[in-house]
Amino acid sequence: MSQSQLPAGIRTDRDDGPTTHTDAEDVQSVLDALDDADCRAILEATRDATLTVNEIADRCDLPQSTAYRKVDILADAGLLEESLRVRRSGKHVSEYDCGVDDVTLSVDESGVALTVDHADTEPSATFANSLSTRHVADD
Repeated sequence: MSQSQLPAGIRTDRDDGPTTHTDAEDVQSVLDALDDADCRAILEATRDATLTVNEIADRCDLPQSTAYRKVDILADAGLLEESLRVRRSGKHVSEYDCGVDDVTLSVDESGVALTVDHADTEPSATFANSLSTRHVADD
């Protein structure tokens, strides 16, 4: 798996600066995700805790299939960060964290621009640290 194919939460080259989208499809995907009440609930739930899809489904009172679909929408829009929860059992699982602090929509003579300020990625979200034993879950 190349570095570019790694989930955003375990990339080591990610620039956490703001990302500005001017492409109409990119802007629309972010706006569609933010317009969805379930997606907003997931962003709120993952603001203070890194959660698996099962945990998201429980906290947001969503069917698991819906939670998976909404997580994909948010991750594709760049609003949710994915990392790996390493388990001693070897059954590792993806976990998700709110990946944004702020979203700004601008309209001027050059067109529409949407800027996403990314949340600070904690060191525990890096690939090397995700493999350390202090982050290994017992389940």
